[in-house]
Amino acid sequence: MSALPVRVFGVDPGGFCTGWGLVQRTGSRIEHIDSGLIRPPRKAVFAERLAFLHKELTAVLARTSPDHFAIEAVFHAEHARSALQLGHARGVLVLAAAQAGLTVREYPPATVKKAVTGSGAADKEQVRRMVEMLLKEELDGAADRTDALAVAICHAHVGDFKAKVKAAEDAAKGGGPKKPLRKVRG
Repeated sequence: MSALPVRVFGVDPGGFCTGWGLVQRTGSRIEHIDSGLIRPPRKAVFAERLAFLHKELTAVLARTSPDHFAIEAVFHAEHARSALQLGHARGVLVLAAAQAGLTVREYPPATVKKAVTGSGAADKEQVRRMVEMLLKEELDGAADRTDALAVAICHAHVGDFKAKVKAAEDAAKGGGPKKPLRKVRG
């Protein structure tokens, strides 16, 4: 029996532009399913931008039906106000995922970069090139979209994820996970 496909949704959060990407992992193969940007109206007040982010992500999640949700963790910012606004944006994005019944996993930017390029200090261009190579597809457009796909790819490569996929495959085959034998003392 072939490996079951698993869909991973990745998000690169932002208050003015949020990238999202959906990849599907089947065995060791990862393919690009869909991706895009959510751009709230620039002149909208902050609360309206947050409402827009929530509404749009909710619609995308309903349309794409992912199995997993991963988001880039907050990084340190030069300006406290920017960091706080990014935290609010992440909050409404995480809320949309939770309302869709998805478990949320967070990854620091360095972890995402390391999972995709092998270096936690990679620049955006290196990340884009590796995402294109891994997905075997040339991607155009904003770095936020490519970064979101990198988050999804990162989640698809972590050991915890691989173990859950293997358990689901075993259960689908009817075997279920194997329990280790216990030593009997006596």
